[in-house]
Amino acid sequence: MATGHFFDEMTQPDGLPRKVYERVNRWLASAPPELLASRRSQAELMFRRIGITFNVYGDKDASERLIPFDIIPRVLGRSEWARLEAGLIQRVKVLNMFLADIYGAGEVIKAGIIPADIVYRNPHFRPEMAGVRVPHDIYVHISGIDIVRVDDHDFYVLEDNARTPSGVSYMLENREVMMRLVPELFAEHRVAPVENYPDALLAKLKSVAPRSAGGEPVTVLLTPGQFNSAYYEHSFLADKLGVELVEGSDLLVRDNVVYMRTTQGPQRVDVIYRRIDDDFLDPLAFRPDSALGVPGLMSAYLAGNVTLANAVGTGIADDKAVYTYMPEIIKFYLGEEPLLKNVPTWRCREPAALKYVLDHLPELVVKEVNGSGGYGMLVGPHATKAEIASFAEKLVHDPAGFIAQPTLSLSTCPASFDTGIGGRHVDLRPFVLSGADGVRVIPGGLTRVALKEGSLVVNSSQGGGTKDTWVIDDETGAA
Repeated sequence: MATGHFFDEMTQPDGLPRKVYERVNRWLASAPPELLASRRSQAELMFRRIGITFNVYGDKDASERLIPFDIIPRVLGRSEWARLEAGLIQRVKVLNMFLADIYGAGEVIKAGIIPADIVYRNPHFRPEMAGVRVPHDIYVHISGIDIVRVDDHDFYVLEDNARTPSGVSYMLENREVMMRLVPELFAEHRVAPVENYPDALLAKLKSVAPRSAGGEPVTVLLTPGQFNSAYYEHSFLADKLGVELVEGSDLLVRDNVVYMRTTQGPQRVDVIYRRIDDDFLDPLAFRPDSALGVPGLMSAYLAGNVTLANAVGTGIADDKAVYTYMPEIIKFYLGEEPLLKNVPTWRCREPAALKYVLDHLPELVVKEVNGSGGYGMLVGPHATKAEIASFAEKLVHDPAGFIAQPTLSLSTCPASFDTGIGGRHVDLRPFVLSGADGVRVIPGGLTRVALKEGSLVVNSSQGGGTKDTWVIDDETGAA
């Protein structure tokens, strides 16, 4: 999949723009460099005024950063999006079926589809959830599935983010900024809306409220606090949802019921959209040193008196070792072929795969099974001999802790710089919502872009930026 040729999403091999990019191409051709530079400056100023920043742990010199924003939209045709949407719905349905199964009868393990140790010895598997039925068997209410594209036809799943996926605030703010900065481009397209995401999310959350909830369910967003890297998003979403943003100290548990402290006295809470990892949710159930969680929360949860979104124990669904079995898992539960392919992956726990990976380290990307954010990985083609040798030692010492993948020929989209317009590699994080009434995919999602020329790393913590993602009709530009 690393051919040295990168699929250009805007321009065809003959140099002509693809149909969905024709209007964008004309706009770029007619826009003088000074105009694009001015719009870039305006975008940065707007984001600074809004206060969209994220924290970088371990970087004392730049602990708070502005995520760079590129003003050239990424455009997908309706037919492309329809294929992607169908695959996302299939995948998220199966993730929920898988979680219900492994915390229930374990049929997928009994059938030999996935080894038992990958599930039961996984640090994200929560024995406390065994035998627990969550409302409507929905564990993953909000997911952000990372997608990459390598050609005109195929999208590949790079990662399943099923714990506390972030980035949706950037999707929403990117759209708002684009509508202000390039109204002339919006006037030529009818772009599928993303601004109804908060309403859709709130409806999904309320749909899975416990049956014991009387009247209108009370929903809150639980944050670790202002020092969390995604705190801006937490406060932004709470405001958009019209729910209270709370920290652990704002909640209490009495008789296995969760209450929120208010000036009028305790108010029952039915649904908690939590942005705190499992380990820190309840010091009585998990880490006793956690000052972020709510003592007794797990007791209320296991008693069925409060819904947590996402459910406890969902981390195993986006574990990179489990990811490698997703094609077989989809076939097992649905009897269908996966609509979205996995990136070809070597499981280093298997001797033959380990040997291949060790022999081809300079060509491969090697990832920690429990790693995230682009950290704890080796990008072979860009690594030094010393880095490769060091990683080889890690692999030999703990092969089960790693997977390896080919260096992907990620697609490129045009991006605007002081030096002109150039192609940069991108991925896509669509946001998928699951509730009692089914699965819904927000049209578009967050496009992340590697702004450094030649780089394949799109993570914001390592210099990546973002783009607005447009879904339009293939022929007319209407959504």
